[in-house]
Amino acid sequence: MKYYAIYNTKTQELSKAQCRCLNEECINLEISKEIFDDFEKYIYQNGELVINPNYESEHQAKEQERIAMLSLTAADVERGIYKAKGLDFDDIIAMVQEIASEEPRNDDGIDAFAMIIDVKALKIELKANNFYRGNPYVDAVGTLLGFTKEQLDAFFETGDYAKLCTSETEVAKDETTTVYGEGGTVLNENNFKTTKLLREAN
Repeated sequence: MKYYAIYNTKTQELSKAQCRCLNEECINLEISKEIFDDFEKYIYQNGELVINPNYESEHQAKEQERIAMLSLTAADVERGIYKAKGLDFDDIIAMVQEIASEEPRNDDGIDAFAMIIDVKALKIELKANNFYRGNPYVDAVGTLLGFTKEQLDAFFETGDYAKLCTSETEVAKDETTTVYGEGGTVLNENNFKTTKLLREAN
């Protein structure tokens, strides 16, 4: 089987194929399977294929664009935060308001924290149906809650709240099953396995 790089002299576009292009404006270059498989790393230059010296930076930029466009529904985000931190959107707004009220003001009399997170704007953002990873409020609130950039990226990539947890212990907390006795008294708040054993023992 043969592999080709095809350069269109009119559009200056580079493509790959497993057969030659017969159009007059196309230049066919036979290439190896290795180059064919890693074709995105190459550019056409002076009649031959060469490795793009800007490939890594361009690839990273494209990846950042892709990640920025990842989205989750508001319910998915609030559920994930609740499972990871036990907080909902109302709690987050309350946190921001409390911190802003305690944060010292700068020389211009402007609240330093409010410059980072505008409480009113945050309330509007939290009413959105979908949250995009590239929204700066995602990073701002994520930092407030102690999430790293990598954790937020992974959460928006998978929708798995466990990506927001720093340990297996935090994940296990979500498996809590509360057992109530007479009068609403809490008898047990351990994880599901412990609860199951208590039930069997009783």
